[in-house]
Amino acid sequence: MTNRSDIHHFSTEPVIEIKGLEKSFGSNKVLRGVDLQVRQGENVAVLGRSGSGKSVLIKIIAGLLKPDSGSVMVLNHNVPELDYKALEKLRLRIGFSFQNSALYDSMTVRENLEFPLLRNGGGVKHADVDVAVEDVLDAVGLSQTINQLPSELSGGQRKRIGIARTLIMQPEIMLYDEPTAGLDPITSIEINNLIKEVQQKYNTASIIITHDLTCAKSTSDRIAILLDGIFLKTGSFQEVFTDPDQRIKSFYDYNFIEE
Repeated sequence: MTNRSDIHHFSTEPVIEIKGLEKSFGSNKVLRGVDLQVRQGENVAVLGRSGSGKSVLIKIIAGLLKPDSGSVMVLNHNVPELDYKALEKLRLRIGFSFQNSALYDSMTVRENLEFPLLRNGGGVKHADVDVAVEDVLDAVGLSQTINQLPSELSGGQRKRIGIARTLIMQPEIMLYDEPTAGLDPITSIEINNLIKEVQQKYNTASIIITHDLTCAKSTSDRIAILLDGIFLKTGSFQEVFTDPDQRIKSFYDYNFIEE
């Protein structure tokens, strides 16, 4: 298997830098001092079981939740200190791929893709919208679905259209929340391949929240294991899963399906 780090070059400066991040909900301490760096052009998979704080982490990165303590720098902005207007401006540079695709059921694929441009594009010309829609549909391999409704699409196609809708704003950072959840193995492979294609074509920095080791191995340059509110281990897939720590080994044994 080719080492993707050898063929993909990252910037030296992090576009996401988290230090000492803590977050509790009442007496439940979800994050207990998390540190993480992600460079432009790099895919980092955050692995953890349900309830481990993975989704809380990306919500804090996106400014949807405030941390109790620690710093969260995204594209050189201290996210917890941003006011509403500055936060909205920063979010235009971040793409979110939600677990449920978050498409509008009453809109066609074209209308779903046009919506963020028309809402946030600042008077973008109709011809430019058409080109942008065609480009992102081509990027996800679904040009033929342009006039269909989400209800007419398969789960995998809806996931692809959701990713296309984030790409239309040309984000510098992608946040994927359980991108293969609920998908069959063949469709999961297609989504994993798409995540890699997005990285290579758009040079995005990405955090991939998942409990699927096959997804993590296929899509990421580095893996971070989140357990009991801290990153237990970070590194390449091989570095992480050759660690003798029994907690890591049990996660591997429980989850991993050999390719």
